[in-house]
Order: sequence, then structure tokens, then C-alpha cells
Amino acid sequence: MANRIITIGRQFGSGGRTIGKLTAQKLGIPCYDQEIIDQICKESGFTEEFVKEQSEDAPFSSWAATVFSGDRSFYQPTNQDRIWAIEKKIILEIAEKESCVIVGRCADVILNGKADLLKVFVYSDFQKRAERIVDKYGETEVPTEKRLRDKDKRRALFYQFYTDQRWGAMENYHLALDSGALGIDKCVDIIASLY
Repeated sequence: MANRIITIGRQFGSGGRTIGKLTAQKLGIPCYDQEIIDQICKESGFTEEFVKEQSEDAPFSSWAATVFSGDRSFYQPTNQDRIWAIEKKIILEIAEKESCVIVGRCADVILNGKADLLKVFVYSDFQKRAERIVDKYGETEVPTEKRLRDKDKRRALFYQFYTDQRWGAMENYHLALDSGALGIDKCVDIIASLY
């Protein structure tokens, strides 16, 4: 029997990372998030800062231009592609090794058909997400609304580029949870009960 994996896709500020960690604790299984970045750094030799810059939260770069052009025929692999290949390999190895929760990183698509998956997407209304990121990360020079829109846009582009699927589309997930309406603890309870 394949290991049972929960994948958590999430809007920025929805609390998806927290929900993933708390669900894993409740179920007594590992949660992989920052650990994947650490392993990518180890295997690639890239710094953590560089890996984060080139990951799912990356600023617009060469891959964004390719998404809009729709033409990959002349596309040369970038460092971002190398990081993606390592990330994909790590996620497949984790799923082979043990049951767990994996936050983000397109794990829902990478593991589709390769593990017993519960694919979850966590979202919330704009105002609740804005309040959460100010509470969690503080104010910055960049307005909160712009931070939310930019981060979600980058995640969506990354997801589309590497999976050819639409980020946040309901047909890609088994479960979508409004963490603003339900609360973090209720989301954890729902996911754990379905697991």
C-alpha cells in the first residue's frame, strides 16, 4: 500500500502552512515545508536565499515570459528548472519513504497517481488574509494588498508553468477549506478526520 500523503496548496496569508503543521502533529506524521528547501540547498549547492527566490514564490522571471508566450521550443533550462527537478525528486523520495503532510511545492501534481493522496487547498477572504499577514509578518513598505496579490500571482504562474494546471482550481483538489470562515483548528480537524 502506498504511503498516505496530505498535500496543502494555499493562498498567501490563509494559514495553510500552519494548518499543515498542526495537522501533521495531530496525526503524528512529519510535515515537510522548509525541510524541502533545506534539502534542495544541500543537493544543489545553492543558498537558501537563492532557492527561495527561484521557488514557488519567485518574482517574475524567465519562466513567466515563457508562460505568456506559450512557446518552450527554444527554452533553455535555467537554475529555476534545476531547482524544480531536485524539488520533484525530493518530493517523490519523501512519498516513497513515509506518510506525511507536504505544504506547497506543487506536490499535489507531482504525487498524483504515485501516492495515496488527500489534496487540500486552503483559502480565505482578502480581508482576513491581509489581517493575518500583518499580524504574522508585520507591516512593510509594500502595501498589504499588493503583497497578497503579487505572492498569489507568482504562485499561480509557477504552478501553471511546471504543472500545466491552474492553481487553486477546484478540480485539482479533493477539499477546499475557507480558513477565515472555519478557523485554523476546524480546518485541522476536518483534514485529520478525512485522512
